[in-house]
Amino acid sequence: MEFWRESLGAPTKIVAPMVDASELAWRLLSRKYGAQLCYTPMLHSAIFSKDPKYRNEALSSCDLDKPLIVQFCGNEPKTMLDAALLAEDYCSAIDINLGCPQAIAKRGHYGAFLQDEWPLLHEMVSLLSQKLKIPVTCKVRRLETIEKTVQYAKMLEAAGCKMLTVHGRTREQKGPLTGLADWSYVKAVKEAVHIPVISNGNIQCMEDVDRCLEETGAVGVMTAEGNLYNPALFMRKNPPAWEPALEYLDLVEKYPCPMSYTRGHLFKLFHHVLSIPSNNNLRIQLGAANNMGEFRRIIIVIKNMYEPFHEGRSLWKDTTEPDTENLTLPPWLCQPYVRECPEEHLKRVEEKSQNQEIKRRFEDNEGNQISRKKMKRLRRISRRPPKPESVPVERASLIKCAKCVNPLGSKCVYKLCKKCCKNKCFLENLDCLGHRILVKTRREMAQFYASKKSKELIDVS
Repeated sequence: MEFWRESLGAPTKIVAPMVDASELAWRLLSRKYGAQLCYTPMLHSAIFSKDPKYRNEALSSCDLDKPLIVQFCGNEPKTMLDAALLAEDYCSAIDINLGCPQAIAKRGHYGAFLQDEWPLLHEMVSLLSQKLKIPVTCKVRRLETIEKTVQYAKMLEAAGCKMLTVHGRTREQKGPLTGLADWSYVKAVKEAVHIPVISNGNIQCMEDVDRCLEETGAVGVMTAEGNLYNPALFMRKNPPAWEPALEYLDLVEKYPCPMSYTRGHLFKLFHHVLSIPSNNNLRIQLGAANNMGEFRRIIIVIKNMYEPFHEGRSLWKDTTEPDTENLTLPPWLCQPYVRECPEEHLKRVEEKSQNQEIKRRFEDNEGNQISRKKMKRLRRISRRPPKPESVPVERASLIKCAKCVNPLGSKCVYKLCKKCCKNKCFLENLDCLGHRILVKTRREMAQFYASKKSKELIDVS
């Protein structure tokens, strides 16, 4: 608790590490809107320890970007230590990512796909804890049962972990199958260990923060998606999206980042506006924008469209716009994006699959069931124009080269095939424009430059 209280300043409002999203400019914007602790994006320890350019970009920070925790992923304790030693002077702690559930983490064998390898994790946490001058923290996902999750947390604590972030979802809960996080796992871990525990999951507004702290007993809450859609959620505010968007662009101009990061943030901030069918053209423009001027122009266009409604100069009727009737707030305000529940998603996927099965039943002209491949071939044949039966198809006669049996080039000056023409030009110092063979021209150029060079040498001497 001393580390959480004195080194970090007892933060309760925390922004999660987000790949391609929690760069310096966004961290500074989040801090301005109430975040008390931020993480860097997940950094690959092997690349970080070997690539100076990657390292310099990853450690981009400033005096206002404190306290900061640098997060690494990897599966080699020595490599993780090498990376952490290079970063320890720039942050308050090193975090080990044991919670990433994405396919890239599965391929690289890190993140949540290390959660069953306890000896390896114990070695990794223990090594960093002993060799670093700053604390080591971990971010994990819950396991299948509360009992196993508690044992997992105790193992990490015994290895030297000084703070633990527990995500209330399993590694299988992601994308359309995300669902709700189970805070009871966080509560059980908090009651079982003696280090600070942060709760992650289900944080979309400040009311969620209050409820989570009360139900779990955690010292703080961490949010990722909630922060991206409303960076002001820790201030209990829902500002018009163009306000944080323009502030963010100002920060990006001071602390540059890839255009893809900026575009991604703007898509999140204006998600509900761009989901309106009549604004599809703006969505296309934002997707194609690749400079700050274009980003600003699109933000101003949206601001001019909705500011009269925001200021009450015009009356907003949400029923006139599709996809906005289910929103609790007008679409131009920063607010959470609520995913459909996994059960509804699976039901919709099943219905779509059944419809596709019906569509995929192909039949020929006689009613016989055939494959999709054969149906496509029959359709191509049916589109071909019929060949006249009375006119026989004759193969065009080929004129042969004068020196061999190969067909001659249609534009050859000497009525030869390319091979024979090349030999003739080489032996007789000729050019053939038809075959683009320039033996004579190139020889003359070589002689010209050779004589020019020899003349320069004579002048120098």
